[in-house]
Formats: sequence, structure tokens, C-alpha cells
Amino acid sequence: MDRTVTELVASQDGGGGAVEYEAARKRLAEVETALRRHQAAIAAGVDPAALVEVINAAQAAREAVQATLATVGRTDALTDAEVYAMVDSLGDVGATLKGGAPDDLTRLYESLRLQLRYEPQEQAVYVSASPRVVSERVRGRTCTLFTRRSLNR
Repeated sequence: MDRTVTELVASQDGGGGAVEYEAARKRLAEVETALRRHQAAIAAGVDPAALVEVINAAQAAREAVQATLATVGRTDALTDAEVYAMVDSLGDVGATLKGGAPDDLTRLYESLRLQLRYEPQEQAVYVSASPRVVSERVRGRTCTLFTRRSLNR
């Protein structure tokens, strides 16, 4: 399950933009926490002159992270938690596949929005799944996973 979620999250726009955005957002939260601690120390009686350098460094870091966030921009990429919710909403996929009942498989493939594209010159099948799950957490968003499978004949 963890590997599947990791692959789904990484498959979104190559994973780079979403990963960079989330890392910058986390770093901004850390910098903001540090600035609040420094301000609390001053309020508690620490000499402000003793904290000038660390506050200036934290403010510079905050500006750099904010610039990164503005450059990367917010993506529509799903988070790990949202993908877990999507996968969980599909039920026991393994049992459905193993059981092989046509009606159950049809419902599963429809909920996955499973698509296969055969490229004869490449001897490859391209598979995409775009599960759409409407729930309070995921709000009808989709995540598409693409993969290529070579056919060995």
C-alpha cells in the first residue's frame, strides 16, 4: 500500500513540483516557528541585541522560502493522505481481482477509470488509472498513474 501511494503521488507532474512545493511549505513553517520563539524570548526578557543575527537570518530564510513558493506555485497535486483515502475507498481490490466476478471487475475498472492504449510499433501497452473519489477529504479530485508495459513476444 505504501509503495502504491508513493508511486501515485510521484506520478503527478513527475512529482517534482509537488514535492518541491511541500518541502518549501514545511520549511516555511519551521522558519515561522523559529521567529515566534525568538519573539517570545524577547518578550520574556532576553536582550533583543543578542538575537539580532538569528532573527535576521530567520527573516532572510523566510523571504527565500516565500520566493520559492511563489516560483513553484501551488499545484493541484494530491497529498499522501488524499491518495490513501482514494485507495481505501476502492475497497479490497485484491479480493475483487482474485474473485474475478465480471460485475465486480467492471465496477472496479470504472471507479479506477482504467484505460489501456496499445502501441503496436513499440510493442507496448500504456495503462492509466484516474480514480475519482468523492469524499469529504478528497473532494472529487483525481490522481492519474501512467505506466508502460512492454510486450515480449
